[in-house]
Amino acid sequence: MSSDVPATHRLTIGTVARDLPLVEVAPGTRIAVLNTLGDTEFVEMAATLLAGRLAGLDYTALVTAEAKSIPLIHALSVRTGHPYVVLRKSWKPYMGDALSATTQSITTGHEQTLYLDAKDRGLVEGHPVVLVDDVISTGSTLKAMQELMRAADAAVVACAAICTEGDGGTDAIALAHLPLFADE
Repeated sequence: MSSDVPATHRLTIGTVARDLPLVEVAPGTRIAVLNTLGDTEFVEMAATLLAGRLAGLDYTALVTAEAKSIPLIHALSVRTGHPYVVLRKSWKPYMGDALSATTQSITTGHEQTLYLDAKDRGLVEGHPVVLVDDVISTGSTLKAMQELMRAADAAVVACAAICTEGDGGTDAIALAHLPLFADE
């Protein structure tokens, strides 16, 4: 890594700051990795601020893809009073006649499939929903989530995230934007 590229990026959400490690995702390109798993203080602050930003919207459920945004969507559900649905990354027999959509993951670099459990379909079918993610980067996960919501006849009224990154999620409700970092 070039000496001009820092090892971390400071992200402040409300009164909570974190130094995010920079990780190379392509030759010469690094991203600041936000991992909220286990960071209750950060998740609680982000959920409080996002709940305020969602307050004027008419929706009946929150929807996310597993796994890093699960703590966020749970905290948002508590604050907004709306139930949440987690789109799974693997199918299990108890999920019944699940709907699925495939996307390319920027995090893993591999194709992944998202599944809407048959029991959760009733929470979104024919209803307005808000899609939630921790970070919206390329928008590929969001597109798969939107595809699943179309298949379930749900209307996506907004997309929300703690952060957008690079050119992704420009229409999303977000608390901050993470730049991409290039080697000099």
